Amino acid sequence: MRKRVALSGVFAVLLALTACGNQGPHGGAAGPPQPGGTLRYGLSQAPTCSDPAQAGTNQTIYVARQVVDSLTDQDPASGEIRPWLAERWEVSPDARTFTFHLRAGVTFSDGSALTADSVRATFDSIVHTLGGVKAPLGATYLANYTGTRVLDPRTARVEFGTPNAQFLQATSTPQLGILAASTTARPAEERCLGEVVGSGPFTYAEYRQGDKATLARRAGYRWGSAVFAHQGEAYLDRIEFTVVPESGVRTGSLVSGQLDTISDALPQDAPQIEATGGRVATASNPGITFGLQPNVTRGPLRDRAVRTALLAAINRQELVDTVLGPQFRTASSPLAHTTPGYADLSADLGFDPDKAKQILDRAGWVPGPDGIRVRDGARLSFAVLFSQVFAGNQAVLELVQQQVRATGIDLRLDLVSGPEYTARQNAKDFDTVYYNSTRADGDILRTGFGLGGRNLNARGPIPELDGVLDAQLAETDGPARARLIGTAQRLLLTEGLWVPTVELSQAIGVSPVVQGLTFEASARLQFFDTWLSGR
Repeated sequence: MRKRVALSGVFAVLLALTACGNQGPHGGAAGPPQPGGTLRYGLSQAPTCSDPAQAGTNQTIYVARQVVDSLTDQDPASGEIRPWLAERWEVSPDARTFTFHLRAGVTFSDGSALTADSVRATFDSIVHTLGGVKAPLGATYLANYTGTRVLDPRTARVEFGTPNAQFLQATSTPQLGILAASTTARPAEERCLGEVVGSGPFTYAEYRQGDKATLARRAGYRWGSAVFAHQGEAYLDRIEFTVVPESGVRTGSLVSGQLDTISDALPQDAPQIEATGGRVATASNPGITFGLQPNVTRGPLRDRAVRTALLAAINRQELVDTVLGPQFRTASSPLAHTTPGYADLSADLGFDPDKAKQILDRAGWVPGPDGIRVRDGARLSFAVLFSQVFAGNQAVLELVQQQVRATGIDLRLDLVSGPEYTARQNAKDFDTVYYNSTRADGDILRTGFGLGGRNLNARGPIPELDGVLDAQLAETDGPARARLIGTAQRLLLTEGLWVPTVELSQAIGVSPVVQGLTFEASARLQFFDTWLSGR
């Protein structure tokens, strides 16, 4: 008997496009879905890799998700785990063993069959070939992985040395999507160049790193997720992804009909898009909010008082009102409100510059001649490492820079390219780093902050925090696990290990010819049910 898991917590993803399959170009009935056509998509940033196991940014996942299927899928409305490549599964009471029974008749795009060996090779390659540097998300999902036993060609038993309650949800992510042996046998770098073979509804027709990607419909596909709106092949013939970094150019290309869909539509673009019959679809990303993660071994950030003063020195509502617009929300916790296990800690994140000054005063940081505080001859100055992986990052941080300066903190902006950002993040070569991390499970906190995860704080043991991060992995009761995750969120703020700013929302500009475009549970785009009308 399959063990179904309904995830607890708030999980109301804002699906602005859920009903678009019934909307015509002018709001009338579009009729039944029509197969065929090429959807032209404008990405705000270049994909970093064609391999879903190594995908981290939204723009990369928009592309790579379409070529790979996962063992399970997650219903975006309820959070329930639903069948995909696995038609059923069992989870041991101690959450150390997960047995998956695979669907019959599934093949990869190179013609090879999906078997339990495919599951084993996929997970083995993440742990032993890619590792935590190349696959930081997948590697933490497979924490304490001891191997996959092939019980028969269609039954795989995934085993862990310690309890891993988050793993079932992790099997719904693209990072743990199942790949063919022709891909898992390749080294990490080759898997980023377009030679990726999955069982998904699309295949790579062309991939030029840093430039464009073209996907083609997979003929004969008939094993879609239970969450999908239809079964059989995808409707679209092709999807052409091009990189258009300038937001004004993306919007202009959308309204002129050169593109059909674009990433990162800005609030000021909405009237222009809507005037031509288009719309801006939004979804709030679950997972870790945008924020600053201090390296606690660097300069003034060694002082917890400095880190906690930052919490009160930032006016989050001003960030939303001035820079981002109404589709965004202020961060009220290290986790976004759509994440299972989210705890509302807005009372701890109120804008209170006087409180920030008092914290710094008590810690011996006194205002210097230029208003920047000093202690023992050292200025209260540090840098934030960031990239333009999200179009609003620089404007948000420029405003944060102004806000914290009013309390005597000199925040220097260190904008770098995507590759340099990744390399320095992995090396922990920063004072503080700005990012978000999307996942529809509260275990993302262990990924970001655990000693066995990425630990970008470069911290040592904190027994209470480490204890709850480990305990939630072993807890199979939903409400009890949520309480542990809530405690972890509180401790992250108490220790000043995360300084939340805003929740990430996807804002997708959509032309009136695009129907049926949907967000999956992690607020990333799914193109399987998408079709084109009037063209």
